[in-house]
Amino acid sequence: MLAPLQAYSQYPDYHISSPGDAVIQILINRPESYNTFTERMWKDLGSIFRQVSHDAEYRVVILSATGTRGFSAGVDLHDASNVDAFRGLTGEDPARSAARIRRYITEFQAQLSEIERCEKPVICALFATSYVFAIKEIDIAIAADLGTLTRLPKLIGCSSWVKSVCLTGMPFTAAQALDQGFVSEAYPSKDECIKSAQALARVIASKTPLATTGVKAITNQAQDQTVAQSLHYTAVWNASALQSEDVSKAISAFKTKSKPEFAKL
Repeated sequence: MLAPLQAYSQYPDYHISSPGDAVIQILINRPESYNTFTERMWKDLGSIFRQVSHDAEYRVVILSATGTRGFSAGVDLHDASNVDAFRGLTGEDPARSAARIRRYITEFQAQLSEIERCEKPVICALFATSYVFAIKEIDIAIAADLGTLTRLPKLIGCSSWVKSVCLTGMPFTAAQALDQGFVSEAYPSKDECIKSAQALARVIASKTPLATTGVKAITNQAQDQTVAQSLHYTAVWNASALQSEDVSKAISAFKTKSKPEFAKL
């Protein structure tokens, strides 16, 4: 395992290192508990991505996990059982109880959304021994509330398939995920998956961070906007970005078949 980065040593449930120039790798590090998430881990995840977003040393992020049994089994139910929001009726005024639970849910939604809000592109390298994915909240009597039911229908065109896996909790393989467009690649082993993620990260890190942050911001924006709105957003973004010296550097390097060097952002 790579040496941990001192600047990120305050997160005990994550191993954070740099496998290459301008690349940061975040590993969930609770393999003895199937990398399940405690309340502290959720909050730390948001803090990590907020920190990475403004860290000029890195241009791309790899998110994965330690161990061999799987990326993560989701929420740590032992930890969650101690949270008021999971205890059902308490005798409290229902409206006040609902307000408290709503605040709890939105806080955790915000932590996960930091991955999307992070300025840097994020590559997620998932792995498991057999089945890779499952949306299991239905089996603990809740509708998935941290973003699955919001984001999955936008990522995958087949709404009936999305509803099927969310309503049943049935697991699905990497091959099925690839077929539905949920993942971009599938590999026969964790090692190959990580190596491929690192190779992709090196390519992205070699580009100007002005353009890579722009691509992520514009494509994220496009998911919730009309074509006209997205075109306007792109024009406003590039009105600033095109004034950078990075554009002339990249064009010159293309003409001379050389490798351009870009300043940190």
